[in-house]
Amino acid sequence: MVSMSDFEKRWAGGPSVGEKFKELFKKKEPIKQKLVMADYKIRAMVSRLEVFIERLRERDRTLFERVVDALTQGDEVRAAMYANEIAEIRKMVRQLTVTQVALEQVALRLDTVITMGDVMAGLIPVVGVIRELRGIIKGIMPEMSLELSEVEEGLRDVVISAGEALGMPAGDIYTTPEARKILEEAKIVAEQRMKEKFPELPSAITSAAQKATAPATGSA
Repeated sequence: MVSMSDFEKRWAGGPSVGEKFKELFKKKEPIKQKLVMADYKIRAMVSRLEVFIERLRERDRTLFERVVDALTQGDEVRAAMYANEIAEIRKMVRQLTVTQVALEQVALRLDTVITMGDVMAGLIPVVGVIRELRGIIKGIMPEMSLELSEVEEGLRDVVISAGEALGMPAGDIYTTPEARKILEEAKIVAEQRMKEKFPELPSAITSAAQKATAPATGSA
């Protein structure tokens, strides 16, 4: 582990921890480069998620119209089939939206870290959030889950390096209260976006779906 005297020499006497981190970015370009690249990748993912969510929203609207049409014709079985597909789409959209909102917050935090240099406080919760998001999105967009894994690994290395330089162990970077708070807030925002963009299904539609998928009962 690097001693504090060695650390001070490396930082050239900056008066604050934040300024010392800024100096580290200047002297150790790979660290700043990792953060900048992670920020770029995260923002690109947010944009891709927006495109994918909009495609699912269009599919949702089409199916909604088909459900209404089927109910108008008295075809409850067909209406239920479409309604069930709508339910699956909305489940995916909810997970994608949680991921999108959380990544938006991650990008903002990365911007702050790059500007202020507070690696330990800024990045530790971010690494935990990214790990959780990998699991959420793995079954929907596995390629993005892999990209998040690479970003997570790079940021984890930065946190560990910074902790060693400061003589501050990173500890458990996956279960911080702040990481959980970011995810909970993302879920709240995601639910609000869902309500705004995906109108609630009429009770006739949900009833048709429940009726068609209910287990059949045999006659006595």
